[in-house]
Amino acid sequence: MIVPARPAAEMAAWRIAAAGALAAAAALAVALASEHWGGLAPCELCLWQRWPYWAAIAAGVLALVMPRAAVPLALLVIALFLGNATLAAFHAGVEWGFWPSPLPGCGAGSSGGAATVEELMARLQAAPIVRCDQPAIVVAGLSMAGWNAVFALAVAAFLIISLRRSRRTA
Repeated sequence: MIVPARPAAEMAAWRIAAAGALAAAAALAVALASEHWGGLAPCELCLWQRWPYWAAIAAGVLALVMPRAAVPLALLVIALFLGNATLAAFHAGVEWGFWPSPLPGCGAGSSGGAATVEELMARLQAAPIVRCDQPAIVVAGLSMAGWNAVFALAVAAFLIISLRRSRRTA
């Protein structure tokens, strides 16, 4: 059986989507490792920043199994990284006190499906309060949200440059 060759732009977009998925998986691995092994509990805004990464992984996998859709999926991966950079920068702004968090759950803990008011109060008292406006750790002047913004923006820039270069050579 002869398999037709894929166009160069399609193959480049496939690689770009896959690279984005790997970068997203690496970011999630760091977040989960810092949570489970480092003991850094995430706030609600931290958890929100994980969703674009999960979506980027899904888009990258879709590009692998649907190579004809690789170009729009690569663009989606780039958009997800840009969106995550924006969300992470917003979270860093909350931490720096530039604006308040719009989320009511930032710092309130979770009710966890309590059946009674007494059960709710007991769970809230036992749950650690993780505030969105106080970074769990600061490295070289940036919180994890700040570093996530830098990482997501850098990956998005790399993917954009790679996609543009692949279009010029195709």
